[in-house]
Amino acid sequence: MLVFVFITCIKEIEPIGIILYIFLYTYYVMLIYACNVVLGSSFYHRDVRLVQGPHQCSGRVEVQQGVTWGTVCDADFDLHDAEVVCQQLDCGIAVEVLGGAAFGKGDSSQVWREEIQCVGNESQFYLCPKSLSKTQNCSHGNDVGLVCSDSRLLGGPDSCSGTVELQYLSEWGTVCDAFWDMRAASVLCRQLQCGSALAVPGQAWFGEGRGHIWADVFECQGNETHLSQCAVSSWSRAACSHGRDAGLLCDGSKPLSALNGTVRLSGESDCEGHLEVYYQLAWSRVLMDSWSFKEASVVCRQLGCGSAVKLYSSSLSGTPGNDVCLTGYQCSGNESHLVNCSDPHRLNCSSSPQAFIVCSSEYIISIRLVGDAGGCAGRLEVLHQGSWGTVCGDSWDLKDAQVVCRQLQCGTALSDPVPTFFGPGTGPIWLDEVDCEGNETSLWDCPSAPWGQNDCLHKEDVGIVCSGVKILHLKKKESKKNLL
Repeated sequence: MLVFVFITCIKEIEPIGIILYIFLYTYYVMLIYACNVVLGSSFYHRDVRLVQGPHQCSGRVEVQQGVTWGTVCDADFDLHDAEVVCQQLDCGIAVEVLGGAAFGKGDSSQVWREEIQCVGNESQFYLCPKSLSKTQNCSHGNDVGLVCSDSRLLGGPDSCSGTVELQYLSEWGTVCDAFWDMRAASVLCRQLQCGSALAVPGQAWFGEGRGHIWADVFECQGNETHLSQCAVSSWSRAACSHGRDAGLLCDGSKPLSALNGTVRLSGESDCEGHLEVYYQLAWSRVLMDSWSFKEASVVCRQLGCGSAVKLYSSSLSGTPGNDVCLTGYQCSGNESHLVNCSDPHRLNCSSSPQAFIVCSSEYIISIRLVGDAGGCAGRLEVLHQGSWGTVCGDSWDLKDAQVVCRQLQCGTALSDPVPTFFGPGTGPIWLDEVDCEGNETSLWDCPSAPWGQNDCLHKEDVGIVCSGVKILHLKKKESKKNLL
């Protein structure tokens, strides 16, 4: 159109004027070309965004040209372009590029007819070279969509298994295994397009990460599509190192043979049930003939379920669709993962007894704090042989209190022991001389005198105040203010 008007105008101009107009027009074209090549189309494309997705890091790709937003044809956009967009939006890494208006058709009438040619290492989308699209008849039905993730798995055999890393404000960091469970893992596997979670090995099983260690606890239901949809608590904090980096195994991992030694407990919860081990591309139950508390302790530790407290034998048949069982495991009891124990061998299950394990995390109900409505402050009581009893304050210190607060998911211990603040208890005094290191997941992991053996009186009963109680106090203060 511009050329047509230009030619029409010059018919009425003297030859010297025509030469001047041709010079100015050529200069204009060269200037625009220079802006497009040298500045990477910054004159045209000033911003990029993702819209209509389930969260801020996924959606339909829209690019701003001047003051106008338009969509991009799916044939003109690939994973290299996606990496740049995700990085610019502080959304981590590109997981998937979706065509066919996967996030709905654009509302604007504009579909930019340019082929994006990012290398993948550009810091801004406008720095990517662009050329005229070769795609014909591209409409909003071909709008491209993008799924980014501010989470990733590193150190595993592929992108669906490895050490969990999360990105906050452009900084990547790991997650402590004490704050990571199967529900959060299921959400992350889904977010990364990796299927469902198989296991959450801790103790830096895929190797220690570097940089920050995020202490937030994800309180997921398990059906969310993105970790950002889960509630996050910062109360349950504990000292953590890269030696406790959380790992994740999703069933979308292709080299499944690398999953040998993955364990799960098939029962009413993740920390109790018949033991099943993934070995040679199949889940199999384990025979009791060579199984002991040493091996059971490794399994509970691997699952992040504390320590083994009970070990039963069961005569059930093998796993559904598999009559092969495993036997021959031998562990010292200190291993972080079953794969570090001796290799098993396979045989027919027949009617041989099989291992059923109960880990200490199942026993959270057997400990409580009495004296505060929120359950995060009070006199410490434990359940033993069907009766609640107290704990003597002899040798009790802040490290012991930290373990109790962590076990009750009440954050951290706020003050030194307060033996008499919540009053004396009644009944038996079950524990004495408790000596925790402070990093245990359960009070049952700490050494103590034998049950019921002590020389204490109830005036020495232990009392604890955890950080989780602060939430309740703040709410009470706010309600009082609202009444004034």
